[in-house]
Amino acid sequence: MPANKQANRLIHEKSPYLLQHAYNSVDWFPWSDEAFEKAKAEDKPIFLSIGYSTCHWCHVMERESFEDDEVAEILNKHFVSIKVDREERPDIDNIYMSACQALTGHGGWPLTIFMTPEKKPFYAGTYFPKNDRMGMPGLISILNRVVKAWQRDRDTLVESSHQITEALGRQDEFSEDELPADTIHEAYSDFKEDFDAEYGGFGRAPKFPTPHNLLFLLRYWHAEKVENALHMVEKTLDSMYRGGIYDHIGFGFCRYSTDRKWLVPHFEKMLYDNALLAMAYLEAYHATGKEQYGSIAHQIFEYVLRDMTSPEGGFYSAEDADSEGVEGKFYVWSVEEIEQVLGKNAGEKFCQYFDITPRGNFEGMNISNLIKGAVPEKDKELMEQCRKKLFEHREKRVRPFRDDKILTGWNGLMIASLAAGGRILNEEKYTKAAEKAANFIFTRLIREDGRLMARYREGQAALPAYVDDYAFMVWGLTELYETTYNPEYLQKAIKLNSDMLGLFWDEEKGGLFLYGSDSEQLILRPKEVYDGAVPSGNSVAALNFLKLARLTGQHELEEKAAQMFKLFGSSVKRAPRAYSFFMTAFLYSQVHTKEVVIVGRSTEKNTESMIKALRNEYRPFTLSLLYTEKEPYLSGLAPFIADYKALEEKTTAYVCRNFTCHAPTSDVEQLKRLLDSPN
Repeated sequence: MPANKQANRLIHEKSPYLLQHAYNSVDWFPWSDEAFEKAKAEDKPIFLSIGYSTCHWCHVMERESFEDDEVAEILNKHFVSIKVDREERPDIDNIYMSACQALTGHGGWPLTIFMTPEKKPFYAGTYFPKNDRMGMPGLISILNRVVKAWQRDRDTLVESSHQITEALGRQDEFSEDELPADTIHEAYSDFKEDFDAEYGGFGRAPKFPTPHNLLFLLRYWHAEKVENALHMVEKTLDSMYRGGIYDHIGFGFCRYSTDRKWLVPHFEKMLYDNALLAMAYLEAYHATGKEQYGSIAHQIFEYVLRDMTSPEGGFYSAEDADSEGVEGKFYVWSVEEIEQVLGKNAGEKFCQYFDITPRGNFEGMNISNLIKGAVPEKDKELMEQCRKKLFEHREKRVRPFRDDKILTGWNGLMIASLAAGGRILNEEKYTKAAEKAANFIFTRLIREDGRLMARYREGQAALPAYVDDYAFMVWGLTELYETTYNPEYLQKAIKLNSDMLGLFWDEEKGGLFLYGSDSEQLILRPKEVYDGAVPSGNSVAALNFLKLARLTGQHELEEKAAQMFKLFGSSVKRAPRAYSFFMTAFLYSQVHTKEVVIVGRSTEKNTESMIKALRNEYRPFTLSLLYTEKEPYLSGLAPFIADYKALEEKTTAYVCRNFTCHAPTSDVEQLKRLLDSPN
């Protein structure tokens, strides 16, 4: 607790981000009825500040302004100030970020909003320094202008807030349009046009990993046999790994690179990035057989299981960029320190390979990277020994802050990734970690009435889950089913998917709202389909619908997906690259998928051989069910399966494609031929 500082209301919250501001000079409120009632009673505008605990510029604005008595005096006298953790309240963040983008043409965090006591915004921005600086208005100047306008020209501000809110509402009125199959090729062409051939990735700086772009391109390559799609994936994965955005000492990826080469990151590490990037490296390994991609996936999982996993099995949210108030301090090195830890000879070699120089590549210090070239085979073992020594040395430093809240949706992504890792890498520990996390969600984040919750911290589950939470968990559970063939996971996926439709589906127009019908109703109820840092709930749900329909025979789910393709079609057609996971779902609906049912005893050698044949190749458009003596109630989840029998008491595979089934086979070689056949 800071000396001589009295805590504000945020001290009673669970969010690490809100708790970081509990001793600010600003008299913060959490988002609550109390705050808005006070604003109405005292006739004051709202100052809304949205961020997250590992956001570098949020920390900067806090130090410059929210801990400053001069700023606090204006805010406390003339405003009601509200702090929101965007990771806990993506519904609030979505609405007011849309307002900021509409008013300014850009967005980001910290997000700064001025609004009426009726929650309608009239002015927006992101980071503001305390005082005017280099053409950028300072927060004090803006606050004083808003105070003056509120006192002298309130009607104009209120009218503006009405117009902004109405305009935001119109943005969410999607104009239905059929999505032509050619949009898939247009998405690929957009990626091809924007591809950075020298350093991988798309566009120029700053560069975000956006792994779902790569997942789409892998599927496009597989479906269309376009080698350049695979080349773009490999070049990007190789370049990101070699860059400083990857932690070469302790593993895991940072959120994004500030430069084109992937050298200098903002150093925060997010769970969702590492979950999706592990998935991308896994699939690249599966598609190409190149061991380096599997090795990188192993390293990401090592980082997550070591540093980001709670004792109960849930996954923490993020690690900060800053330590001891300095961005990147935990991660950077000097030549002297490297040689002190490793000795002169090994130290010189490490510095040579990992670009550690006296001059430095980041504010006089060094971010380890392999941009100039990989470690030669002859020195790989030595460099691994060096890495371990440097890791042990680094562990003695002051660690960056870790946001230890457990978010259902991000856990769903990590469960999906670990389950796929267990299957593709044949590593039981990854499967077990995914199962333990799923069990954590179902024991700690389900309300007594069955409602999924969004956040868990310090023994408390809170906030009704959002559409992303449901969609990402369904994805995780279907991956777990295909890895373990435990029908309990399929049953839970079906149940969550059904609950999601009941709470979020728009019966009038189709599509899924961001927050549920039983949640706090805000000034808007948006639907999100844009695939940003993470895929949208609608995009993931569309793919889930298609897969569950084909696994269970619930073909009404196919119709739901078709409705979504039409509802969002007009928006997606304008910029298909911005909807890469949605395009992945659409591609799945357009190709000839295969469904495989294996019937037999789980202990039979032939059963294992058939499962191995299924898994030994990259098959992104193939789904499978295992029907054994241990899972007779699988037929309750997928009724059509009851007609499938083992022939002559031998393990038998049924392969269906495009709603047509081949003759069943008990021969593993025949199964391989059927799986590889285009017909």
